[in-house]
Amino acid sequence: MKNLCLAALVSVSLAALSACADQGGGAGAQKADCAAAAGEVNVYSARHYDTDLALYEDFTCETGIKVNRIEAEADALLERIAAEGEFSPADLFITVDAGRLWRAEEAGGLAPVDSPPLAERIPAALRDPQNRWFGLTTRARIIIYNKAKGAPAGLETYADLAKPEFKGRICMRSSSSVYNIALLASMIAHDGEAKAGEWARGVVANFKRAPQGNDMSNIEAVAAGECDISLVNTYYLARFDTPEKRKVLDAIGVIFPNQGTTGTHVNLSGAGVVKTAPNRENAVKFLEYLSSQSAQQYLANGNNEYPAATGIAPTSAVQALGAFKADTLPVAEIGRNQARAVELYNAAGWN
Repeated sequence: MKNLCLAALVSVSLAALSACADQGGGAGAQKADCAAAAGEVNVYSARHYDTDLALYEDFTCETGIKVNRIEAEADALLERIAAEGEFSPADLFITVDAGRLWRAEEAGGLAPVDSPPLAERIPAALRDPQNRWFGLTTRARIIIYNKAKGAPAGLETYADLAKPEFKGRICMRSSSSVYNIALLASMIAHDGEAKAGEWARGVVANFKRAPQGNDMSNIEAVAAGECDISLVNTYYLARFDTPEKRKVLDAIGVIFPNQGTTGTHVNLSGAGVVKTAPNRENAVKFLEYLSSQSAQQYLANGNNEYPAATGIAPTSAVQALGAFKADTLPVAEIGRNQARAVELYNAAGWN
């Protein structure tokens, strides 16, 4: 099967815990004992964070529902679900990136979920209008600059990055990054293809070097003065909030773009119940659990993201970056424009 190596998929089965009193209930409070066995739920997840394991353990302890997890890249999981068809054991699909949620939705792989707790906790902008998927966490794509060189005058929006005065000052990662693709897809939705393509060409003209590395390495490059400006996700920057890496963080200034207009672009991780789920009721229970306060805090804090549910504060490392107005563009718009965004990047020479 194209792009799919089943041997690379890691299947982890988390049995109901019999010693929760000794281990503490994972993400939740310590429990005297765990619930009796009550079935299972099969999770296909593209989130690769070890901290998520505690959530599965906590859910099993609370409900008795065993969590069976298969991990792989999102595209491989979607391909697997499609190949398995009506016999797929998948109950819940979890991924990072709005476009992949949209692709799962467009392929007809996700089923609507009528859940008052989910509708109450997850804002409308962070869930599918037909409730086929729900956001779990978000991350903002922000501008960073070298603090020693000063805040770049006239840099307040994403569009400003294409101004000629920033020629030779910008470092970026490849346009193949899902984060860059999602950003340009949102710009297409807001401003149209012509302006989005013009922006991509303008930023390419301002590159200090050819696109390379990832957000972490570009943060380090800006801090070291190798270039002055870059675009990164908030959670990558928060990873430098440690005693060992604090020097890098202290050298970086932060701009939340588009605060006077559309708001800063955000991407998300999210989940949806698979249309052919053999354990649909358990999948809904698990999805509702992931939107609970304790689970949201653990999901967000484990990777320095923002909780998708309302009224829950993010980790202190993310809070320290400052408050901001987020773009509320529907995720469907981002997903719909992804293919065109790739074409515009290629046409602009943003490799």
